Amino acid sequence: MTTRTLIKNLVASEDGPVSVSGWVETVRDQKKVQFVVLRDESGAVQLVHPRIFADDGTPAEDVVADTISALSQGTFLTASGDLKHDERVKLGGVEIKLASLDIAASAIPETPIADDSAVDKRMDWRFLDLRVPRNALIFKIQTTFEHAMRTWWIDRDFIELHTPKLMASASESKAELFEVGYFDTKAYLAQSPQFFKQMAQPAGFGKIFEIGPAFRADPSFTSRHATEFTSVDAEISWIDSHEDVMRMHEELLVAGLAAVKEKHGDAIRELFDIEVTVPSTPFPRIPLAEAKRIVAERGYEVPRADDDMDPEGERQIAAYARETYGHEFVFLTDYASSIRPFYHMRHADDAGLTNSYDLIFNGVEISTGAQREHRIDVLTEQARQKGLDPEELDFYLDFFRYGVPPHGGFGMGLSRVLMLLLGLPNLREATYLFRGPTRLTP
Repeated sequence: MTTRTLIKNLVASEDGPVSVSGWVETVRDQKKVQFVVLRDESGAVQLVHPRIFADDGTPAEDVVADTISALSQGTFLTASGDLKHDERVKLGGVEIKLASLDIAASAIPETPIADDSAVDKRMDWRFLDLRVPRNALIFKIQTTFEHAMRTWWIDRDFIELHTPKLMASASESKAELFEVGYFDTKAYLAQSPQFFKQMAQPAGFGKIFEIGPAFRADPSFTSRHATEFTSVDAEISWIDSHEDVMRMHEELLVAGLAAVKEKHGDAIRELFDIEVTVPSTPFPRIPLAEAKRIVAERGYEVPRADDDMDPEGERQIAAYARETYGHEFVFLTDYASSIRPFYHMRHADDAGLTNSYDLIFNGVEISTGAQREHRIDVLTEQARQKGLDPEELDFYLDFFRYGVPPHGGFGMGLSRVLMLLLGLPNLREATYLFRGPTRLTP
């Protein structure tokens, strides 16, 4: 059995016998010579087969030619033949002169989607959509980005956790909860690992991280929301303020984006027309009240009854950060306690503000972080002020009754980062299999 060679390795291989496996991208079935472009997970190569003719010029029996003539786009096969380097070949400077084709699985000739199909149609046929190199590259970038973050954490002695996604009570609030039957009772799908990553602090773990699923029963059809998403979370002990969390967060992102630029920068430039920028540190930091004043001076008044920022306000403050600091990222800090969870620590000199932030990337919020309130009496009172019953939070409050260090952390949406990094129009394209209010398949 001939060993399979990945197509990306053909350029470095010597001329001679070779075997590649993949799927058919195109076929040119000409009178004298046939060409097949075969693609695998690493690239594409041209297969060549000169037709065989008898001495009188009539077509001779030719099994390979007959097989090529019957090929449909998407057919998976193994091709064996002789590799030849030829700089005249536009596709990688190599081609394979075919000796044989072994069909693994034929494809239906009519393809249900095209390059210009609507995104929802493409999501219906996601496994075909992901054969497109541009779309497949998104998940190679995701792999590199996650690996770089994990490396950064592990090199600094963080512990990786896998927290449960079935919970007895809400992890954030009672809104946007998916309720599921659980034997003779009910459970909820975790909106975030918030409670459990905080539990690691009184456990003495010090620094932890998790990359895992989270669920929000949000009936939103915007370009940046999903009902199931991958959350990137970290929590650290012995902090002085949310500044320590922001410093950790920005260093982590620099490590991730530097790895993406080094490994995929050329491909991103070619397929997305995007130049990956590795941001400088520190990222700009703007208190929310000041950000709202800046946005107002730019001619936009945030039309909200509460103290929060809205999407257009985020775009405006991001534009300001680009113009003023030349930066794609900006931290909005010191959010009002009225719009933050009960477990965010409040300013020592102003209980109306919290030691918290949102991180904006290219005009969209990708993360919320904060210093947590670790004093049990203060935490319990803040829960009451938010209308929560401390008895229903008893298991969570237990974490704080036996000693806990000052701590803080963040949660970040992975697909949002990829969407904004690559200039994608919506979250669907940055998610392997998207879940929204009307999509449960494939």
